[in-house]
Formats: sequence, structure tokens, C-alpha cells
Amino acid sequence: MSTTTIKPAEPEKASAFERLAQSRNGLGFLFMLPAALFLLVFLTYPLGLGVWLGFTDAKIGRPGIFIGLENYAFLMGDRIFWLSVFNTVLYTTVASVLKFALGLWLALILNEHLPYKSFFRAIILLPWVVPTVLSALAFWWMFDAQFSIISWILMEVGLISAPINFLGDPTNARASVIAANVWRGIPFVAISLLAGLQTIPASLHEAAALDGATSWQRFRNVTLPLLTPIIAVVMTFSVLFTFTDFQLIYVLTKGGPVNATHLMATLSFQRGISGGQLGEGAAIAVAMIPFLLAAILFSFFGLQRRKWQQGGSD
Repeated sequence: MSTTTIKPAEPEKASAFERLAQSRNGLGFLFMLPAALFLLVFLTYPLGLGVWLGFTDAKIGRPGIFIGLENYAFLMGDRIFWLSVFNTVLYTTVASVLKFALGLWLALILNEHLPYKSFFRAIILLPWVVPTVLSALAFWWMFDAQFSIISWILMEVGLISAPINFLGDPTNARASVIAANVWRGIPFVAISLLAGLQTIPASLHEAAALDGATSWQRFRNVTLPLLTPIIAVVMTFSVLFTFTDFQLIYVLTKGGPVNATHLMATLSFQRGISGGQLGEGAAIAVAMIPFLLAAILFSFFGLQRRKWQQGGSD
């Protein structure tokens, strides 16, 4: 009589996809994949194409050929390009400092126990949610050389005798576009810093007050150190938004008068699209990348410093 040995069935091996889905890191990868594909198509490809165009003599309607660094060599001797760099740095620095100072001041006020606080928070967001072109048109009317409401009010109270040429004078034009950008950017800074202020435990301020600390000492030694990581992130975004500003400048001045308000973004558009020199316009846009990377890396490495993140010093 023969006996038959029955082997136990081997468990089915999980497919690579199932093992990936069961892995915690793999599941995170699957969730990030759609966003990565979106960025690859709509961000990486245009960026790579722009870098390539910067090395060609492409024009609208003509692909162009590879010319190496000729576009960048031309820009190094272009007075208008360097003026746009100066304008961009000035515009970004002054506007970012003003937005931070006014936004922090506003956040501290809104963090107090005020009547109708929720209403005021909603009102403050209006400059941020209004479309940029619409707010730029409103400022264009306010800065009009003949019908400016600002000039009319100042003339009515006797402070000036003639309308101010806001957008026709280089200095006035720079100040005007900075003021418009500050008005639009304050809500983002204020609301972001307000969210950070509300995460600071009230017990820390109470303990400092019991130790005899003044309001300024509590702000300097308690509030500001704990708010530093949020300030770094908020100001990084603020600098990036300001440095790459295009709509506000283009609607208000289109870079004038005499290129006094041309930023690198508007000059890139003027040379590449309006002027048809795609290669030169792309080179100007690529020249913005080192400035943007510097701002991002400053924030990234700053946030990795544990002591600085906790308000201490390295």
C-alpha cells in the first residue's frame, strides 16, 4: 500500500505593488506620486525649457540654435539689465521689511482681546484675496497724474499746491509700486504671524510678568524667540512672492518711467514676449534663479539649526 505525502500549500507571494502599498514609506510615495507628476509636467519641464532657451538665439516663430553663453555675456554689459537687478533688489528689500514690520504690528494688535476681532481679521484678508490686476487698476487710478484721489485730498487740506506725478517721476514711481505691493502683502504676513502668536502658551507670558518683565521684555525674550521659525518661513515666501512680482508692475508702469520700475520679471517678459527675443528673455529669467535659491537655502538651513529654532544662539 503506497502512501502519498501532501505538501502544505505555499503562501502566495505578494506582488511588488502590494508590498509597496503595505510599506509605510511606500504608501507615502504613492500619495506623493500624483503631485510629483504634476510638478514634473507643469514646473520641471518649463524650467528646463527656459534654461535651454537661455543658451539659444530663439525668437518667436523660429526655434533658434545653440549659442552658448552669448545671451548672458550680452546681459553682463546691458545697462538696463543691471538697472532691473537693482530695482528688483531694492523693491524686494524695502517691501519685505515694511511688510514684516507692519504685519507683525498688526498681528500683535489682533492677538489682543478686542471687540469684533473676527470681523477685523476677515477685513484684513481683503487686500490678499482681491485679484492682483484689479487692485493694481485701483492703485493706477489713485496714482493718476491728473485725477489722483491722494493728490486731491492733499490739495484740499493745503499740503500741496499741484498734483503729484506719482508714476511719471522715477523716484515717485518706485515708492508708489512699493506701497502697492506692501498693501497687498501685509495680510499674508499678519495672518501667518497671528497664527504663530496663538500657539505661544499664555502661561509663559504670565510667568514672565510675575518675574517683573515689562511688555517689551516679554516680547523680546518670549514672543520673538518662539515666533522665529514662523517668521523665517513667512518671510521666505514673502521674499519669493515680491522678487518674482510681475502683474502689479506691468499694470501700473510697465517698467517705466525710463525703466525706473523694471524688475527682472517684467524685463524678461518685455524682451522675450513683446520683443520676440525668447533666448534673451529666458536668460534674464534664469538669472533670477540664484537669488531665489539663496532665499530658500537661507530659510532651509536656518530652520535646521535647533538652537536658533528655539530662539537661542548658535
